[in-house]
Amino acid sequence: MPLTRVSLRRGKPAAYRKAILDSLYRAMRETFDVPEGDRFMTVSEHDDDNFAYGADYLGIRRSGDLVIIQITVSNTRPVTQKQALYRRIAELLTESPGLRAEDVFINLVEVLPENWSFGNGEAQYVR
Repeated sequence: MPLTRVSLRRGKPAAYRKAILDSLYRAMRETFDVPEGDRFMTVSEHDDDNFAYGADYLGIRRSGDLVIIQITVSNTRPVTQKQALYRRIAELLTESPGLRAEDVFINLVEVLPENWSFGNGEAQYVR
């Protein structure tokens, strides 16, 4: 159950934002064992004054097209699977909507399975 939040500068067209979400979902389906229909994603657009980043942090040259992706998941996957997810996200976002790999920033947040409620006030993953 990934919960995905995407932050980017304001001004990109709806088709661009949709392509980001579609590519992220595809990468998660392909590499992260995400089932069909398990799609919970938001996009937040920010004015320049509310979008700050290290343009050269760790020697990676980022542009104004930087996209910050935060994915919250249950802590059930090995490091190799996480690395595969990061690579696939960068590959797919390069294809569509045409981002540079340097402009794909990913933060994976892991939580315990009991920290999810998918509705009805229930913790569906608690057995």
